[in-house]
Amino acid sequence: MILDHAATVIAEEGVSAINMERLGREVGVSKSLIYAYYPSQQALLKALLMREYKHLRGLQSEAAASAETLEQLVRRVTNAYLSYIEKRGLILDRLAAEPQLADAGDPTEYSRASAVNYLAEMIADALEIERELAVPVIDISFGLPAAAGHYLTRHDISRQTIEDITVTMILGSIAAIKDRYATSLKRIKHPVN
Repeated sequence: MILDHAATVIAEEGVSAINMERLGREVGVSKSLIYAYYPSQQALLKALLMREYKHLRGLQSEAAASAETLEQLVRRVTNAYLSYIEKRGLILDRLAAEPQLADAGDPTEYSRASAVNYLAEMIADALEIERELAVPVIDISFGLPAAAGHYLTRHDISRQTIEDITVTMILGSIAAIKDRYATSLKRIKHPVN
């Protein structure tokens, strides 16, 4: 309840509008109760940011698990990210811009290693490429939905258009890497004399 209210205040007024006394008053609990859960305002903001990241990653994991093709995988994960950003991105933007939360990372970093490994296994299998190539391809491509989300929150353009552009860019880059790896980057075998 405390975090929910803090998220609402941040979305409507910004991080500077948050203080423990106000939260206590508006939530209907004592300031000391809030301090019992969150020893500082920084701890409260960090907990909120981590909760948002965890929720976002959960949505993306569900989307990935429901995919049957590579295009569905990319589209569903991208859609989950952009839908979330469209609804709650302002909260993430404002929290991520706080210097006191700089060590908390960003949405592309939270649980990144496990997500990259999960997706890289599927990409390696689907494209029949080595996992060692799939990992950097997926890790680098994580930046595209984040950039798309950033663009979406700052420009008057439909989420569907941004999603289509992002999916095309991700699939196109994966296909280009696969083609290049299979041709010009493939190791050659020299004949033995």
